[in-house]
Amino acid sequence: MAIAWSPFLFLKRRFTTMIKFLPLGGAGEIGANCYYLNIAGTGIILDCGMHPQKTGLDSLPQFSLIENMPVDFVFISHAHQDHLMSLPFLVKQHPYIKIITSRQTRELAELTLHNSVSIMQKELEKDNSFQAYTHEEIDLLSQTIDFKPTKNIFEIEGYQHKSSEPIKISFHDAGHILGSVGILIEHDEKKIFYTGDINLTDQTLLRGCELPKEKVDTLILECTYGATDSRDILPWSKEAERFAAEANKILNQGGSILIPVFALGKMQEILSAIWKLMEKNKLPKTEIYTGGIGTKINRVYDTNCYIVNMVDPEFELRNIPLHDLNEIENPEDFFKSPCIVVASSGMMVEGTASYNLSKHWLKRSSSAIFIVGYMDESTPGYKIANAVKGGKIKLTEFSEEEIVRCAIERFKFSAHSRREGLIEIVRRLKPEKVILVHGDENAISWVGNQILKEFKDIKVYQAEIGRAIEV
Repeated sequence: MAIAWSPFLFLKRRFTTMIKFLPLGGAGEIGANCYYLNIAGTGIILDCGMHPQKTGLDSLPQFSLIENMPVDFVFISHAHQDHLMSLPFLVKQHPYIKIITSRQTRELAELTLHNSVSIMQKELEKDNSFQAYTHEEIDLLSQTIDFKPTKNIFEIEGYQHKSSEPIKISFHDAGHILGSVGILIEHDEKKIFYTGDINLTDQTLLRGCELPKEKVDTLILECTYGATDSRDILPWSKEAERFAAEANKILNQGGSILIPVFALGKMQEILSAIWKLMEKNKLPKTEIYTGGIGTKINRVYDTNCYIVNMVDPEFELRNIPLHDLNEIENPEDFFKSPCIVVASSGMMVEGTASYNLSKHWLKRSSSAIFIVGYMDESTPGYKIANAVKGGKIKLTEFSEEEIVRCAIERFKFSAHSRREGLIEIVRRLKPEKVILVHGDENAISWVGNQILKEFKDIKVYQAEIGRAIEV
């Protein structure tokens, strides 16, 4: 028996396939990454970060944009500040939201969120426009975080609307830091893949990412290194050799090396790179100092070495002989014999260990500061990274100008894909649409133009905060 065509059937079908993408942060910048998807009435948030160079309400995503929308789930791609730290503020506004991430990100989130409480308290002294969260609130929040293994498909359904088709989610190892994942969302024969921060190539500890095997319809793509010439970014093994050559010059003349790093990810990779160079006799086995939350994160890396995709599962950070930086009472009189100090923060933000130590290092002609990662232009780390020996530098607006007496060396130990790698992701996943996020204007411009040049049938969108895109 034939079924008569009905406009109501058509409208119902249209409703179930309607997907809206709305950036709340992380569009045209690296910071406060947060993206909202409305899939047939189910509200999904991808990441919930805080801008590391802003304070108060300005550092948060624009949650007001989804004030009257369904908010059911939040998926966290990894535990870096610009993807995680606004989560407590989101939960305060939406107490019934379900939080899902990878097992390792759940472990790391508990550490990093607790660590951020004291940092937030200091920020409130400068800006009291919002109320910081407490350790007790973090304890409660941590207990509500669910985790899923990579590659396993699980289904979700929102509270506000029972969709005709289930929404399927799977996590895929992103190769960026421990626990980092790309997020594949499937609904009504449509596939959306959010890369988070992604890296195609091996580091010292972590192997490169594992992409979905199948074609996707929409790709939400990070663009961090879109504006960086890839000839300046060597593979980790080659960059490690260059690092060893420069480090030997400093250590052999009796100097010490200060390396500012992010406590999560970069610290573990750099420590392992240094120790492997020492084991191969490419570096002298000199004393290594580190400390802070990074040492706790080291333990999380070690306990997961057989679970995640490691280059060498047998290697453990605990086997590296490390000295506690926090036990040094007077840095001015210390570190005068050859040693390597690996300290956070990675951008040498005022008041952190790497910033405080840099003031001593800048005075020492036989020593060096090695820059190994990204520096935001507004940070003291950026000024040091672009300084030259013999030049003058003023770290902050209120500090005094001083002569740079130590050597400054720059290395690119990247945990993000090179820009050709970003295009390779597009090539492999064959999307119909690409939405560009997590990058400055130049980075997004290069990636967008390259996609349009190479793939004639792909539509490219530059994400803008508050501007919805129909997926």
